[in-house]
Amino acid sequence: MKPIPGNKIFDALKDTNTIVMATNIRMMNGVALGVFKAAKEMDAAVIIELAKSECDLKGGYTGLTPELLGKKSKEAAKKAGHDIWALHADHTTIKKGDEEELNSIRKLFDAHISAGYTSFAIDASFTFDVNAPTVEKALKTNIESTTKMYNYLREKMKGKEFGIEVEVGEIGYHDGRGNVKTSPEEAVAFIKGLKANGVEPDLLAIANGSAHGNNYDADGNLIPQLSIDVKQTIKVVEALKKAGFDVKIAQHGITGTPREFIKTHFPKKAILKGNVGTFWQNLVWDVLKENESDLFNEITEWTLNSFRKEAENKGIKKDDQIFGLYSKKANGQFFDKLYNLKKSTVDAMESKAFGEAEKFFDAFNAQGSAEIVRKNLRRKPLKKYKKPGKNIKKPKKNTEKIIRN
Repeated sequence: MKPIPGNKIFDALKDTNTIVMATNIRMMNGVALGVFKAAKEMDAAVIIELAKSECDLKGGYTGLTPELLGKKSKEAAKKAGHDIWALHADHTTIKKGDEEELNSIRKLFDAHISAGYTSFAIDASFTFDVNAPTVEKALKTNIESTTKMYNYLREKMKGKEFGIEVEVGEIGYHDGRGNVKTSPEEAVAFIKGLKANGVEPDLLAIANGSAHGNNYDADGNLIPQLSIDVKQTIKVVEALKKAGFDVKIAQHGITGTPREFIKTHFPKKAILKGNVGTFWQNLVWDVLKENESDLFNEITEWTLNSFRKEAENKGIKKDDQIFGLYSKKANGQFFDKLYNLKKSTVDAMESKAFGEAEKFFDAFNAQGSAEIVRKNLRRKPLKKYKKPGKNIKKPKKNTEKIIRN
């Protein structure tokens, strides 16, 4: 039940009507097993990932190092009995592109490889030069940095296959006039530049109106995310296809997007990978609030005390919004307590994660996608999975409504 190369999943599913769910699970206890059991139940390919900010050599803000994430992911996959999954390094960010920074990324990649990662995202989108006279010059540092890191991965993987995701357009970036989106011209120029350097990406992450984390209105009220520009996404993919590039989209920032909207409006043959992160964080807090309120209150108090000043400097004043935006950083602060929860709490997290993951797999049209990958790998089908025990309940029919502006 070890992770398989990400490119094997992407190649097998790139021409199907399915999206592979990638889960940024910041607190693995219970949640990871629930997701894997749901993947097993629906025979869906799945990806476990964390970004550099979440998981690095020192543990990021989750307290999870690559070694620990790899260990816990493999344990959950084995316990669930699910075989079609990848371990992905999400958002390995490069902000300057100088050798000092790239050397730090090389060390992180070494840790990923040692931990058994099978897929990698190189994100140098921050290096886009908005003052450059041409798109090609604006993308120069991104292309150069991405190429160097890709070549390093090829060298260190020593002939082993792996998935590769690249990024053009900073997710959630605003320039004062609104959310800046990746243009078809930028996407084509970026992939063309990478291809000329021998880089063969499976996926392209773009800025298309999404944002990481929870979404709030001007008054600090939690709202659904309906900002993902589907038409712009299709334009980018069509431009890439016209230029001769068979590269699909990695959709970041899905938390808050109604699953009925995903199911009915997401272009499945354009978007191949869908990242769901903060959703699982919210799930952990919801269960903790109900099952271990003392710990939840301690985490809440720490978050508000630690980040209120920073939040208020950004015009954020409501306690709920401060908690929703900054509580992710409590994972590392309360690491020991979060990994020593009562069994009933862990069981509740597993049960809830199972039900919610099934809803996502349904919205992504991912049921049966694992068997497609197995056939491509020429593996024998697995025996029918026996449903989990009494702690795992089938989710109720999806009753989410699309809230329109």
